Amino acid sequence: MNIVITGGSRGLGKAIAEIFADDRRGHTIILSSRNSETLERFARELQSRYPQSRILHHAADLSVKETAQAFGKWILQHVPRVDILVNNAGTFVPGNVGDEPDGALEQMMSVNLYSAYHLTRALLPAMKKAKSGHIFNMCSIASLKAYPNGGAYSISKFALLGFSKNLREELKDQGIKVTAVMPGATYTDSWAGSGVPESRIMEAKDIALLVYQAAHLSPQATVEEIVIRPQLGDL
Repeated sequence: MNIVITGGSRGLGKAIAEIFADDRRGHTIILSSRNSETLERFARELQSRYPQSRILHHAADLSVKETAQAFGKWILQHVPRVDILVNNAGTFVPGNVGDEPDGALEQMMSVNLYSAYHLTRALLPAMKKAKSGHIFNMCSIASLKAYPNGGAYSISKFALLGFSKNLREELKDQGIKVTAVMPGATYTDSWAGSGVPESRIMEAKDIALLVYQAAHLSPQATVEEIVIRPQLGDL
């Protein structure tokens, strides 16, 4: 399979890349993130650990429409179609609507929503031609419920869930699956130094395993939404 993972060098994207690369059948995995140095280092490590898979990488700021579109073209120059697209690029700036930094909404809509929108649109024609594919949009518990200090981040994640629902409706007769993934607190770099013990929140591998399993169902079965929280509930 040809698998594209944005935000693929850290956190959830990194965990998802690892679980697919570990598949003994071998896949072509295309990783993207903004930090070229971190991305290249992880891609080399992944290729070394899992030689049965082919690891490609391309650094890009997908919050820029033209860059996301160009990345889509670059992908289709290297593979004929995309079997799995994981829209995982994201950013978070804390704050409430009334006091968050000016530009927070524009920033988070660009990274959290527009990157997924424009890249998906660039890859959809090839998916439709193949009448197959699976799109995972990494939403959040913040897509379901507002919370203090969520502000523009929650707004952007609500929008990403709306995008997922619309995609699901329009692609169901095209053979293309759409899954919205809504995890609660998951241990990634953003939680390092927070003072919250790792035992209180989920592991990135938990989310990766669910994505992997959802991607391996029969063609006639689709997991529309994945909601997963820490055992003790949200923080």
